[in-house]
Amino acid sequence: MARPAEDPPVPSEGPDIRLGPEPGPPSAFGIPSEPVRPPRIRRFRLAAWVALILAALVVGASVMWVNGPPTEAELREQAGLFTKDRLRIGVKADTPGIALQEKTGRRAFTGFDIQIAYLVAADLGYPPDKVDFLAIETEDRARMQALDDRGRFVRVDLVVASFSVTRARREDPAVGFSTPYLYTEQSVVTRSVPPVKITSLGQLAGEKVCTLGTSTSEKELESATRAVVTAKNLISDCMTGLRGNEFDAVTTDAAILAGFVAESPGELSHHDIALEKTEMWAVNAGSNHALRTLVDLALYRSYADPQDQRWEEAYRTYLDPLLTASPSVNVAQAEQPCALPPAVRRWPWERTLPVQECPSR
Repeated sequence: MARPAEDPPVPSEGPDIRLGPEPGPPSAFGIPSEPVRPPRIRRFRLAAWVALILAALVVGASVMWVNGPPTEAELREQAGLFTKDRLRIGVKADTPGIALQEKTGRRAFTGFDIQIAYLVAADLGYPPDKVDFLAIETEDRARMQALDDRGRFVRVDLVVASFSVTRARREDPAVGFSTPYLYTEQSVVTRSVPPVKITSLGQLAGEKVCTLGTSTSEKELESATRAVVTAKNLISDCMTGLRGNEFDAVTTDAAILAGFVAESPGELSHHDIALEKTEMWAVNAGSNHALRTLVDLALYRSYADPQDQRWEEAYRTYLDPLLTASPSVNVAQAEQPCALPPAVRRWPWERTLPVQECPSR
């Protein structure tokens, strides 16, 4: 007798346990497609990848931030500016058009160098009323010593005083030159009567010539001619001696002499002596390397930012008017010398200025 067919087993109630993702619908050939992952798992994996990438970026940026150059704020702290209420700057006091102290009994100065000093000071965080200008002589520019109101020698924070860059000065540990802020050249001034034409330093052989002591002009003069050389601490003393027939000629940078020629129209003659060497004026920050970097940053911003016209305005105001009285002399180049960005740390999204190649000199 045949046994009755058994009913199929009824699955017991309990959790639906799966060992993996549910297979997708079979393909046309009956082969299961790739498993379909629940949206919750896909979202989790995507979030994990995003978190991993962000972590890598943060770690990389942190490494760069720790090991990279200092920030502008860190440089200010290293330079000692956070504890300094006022900024002392050594400048010339007797050079018309460049740096001239007003004869009013006040420590008021005007000129191209003064405007460059204000430019740098502003970027360091010091408005004009927080800047003290102190008269400094040529021989004291390297040691950064200037006279205060009481006639005492005090140390200044910066020197902006027609200070030319030379190899010997660069090698002096007490001198910390910024990038140059003006190009000029050496020239010669004589009295207009009797008229003479000077085209080289060699023509001054046997003549009484005055120049600034410890300057690049003095060394060039001594190596090029056998003139009777007198070195003074103040170029204004040389010009007074020239007008009084004490000297036959005065030689120094053209940008310095042009102011005196413009002040005395028809009395003095300015001569181009065809020297190839370019005089490059720079700011001296001494051994304060952080401060020198900040000065470089200020000059770079002035050079690279087309909206920053402070250098150009200083040239138009103080040097342009001198050119008419010295038509045959390259008094000073009318463009700010090229400046490269110094090593200052900045985030990639911070505003940056273009980097350009500077011609070698």
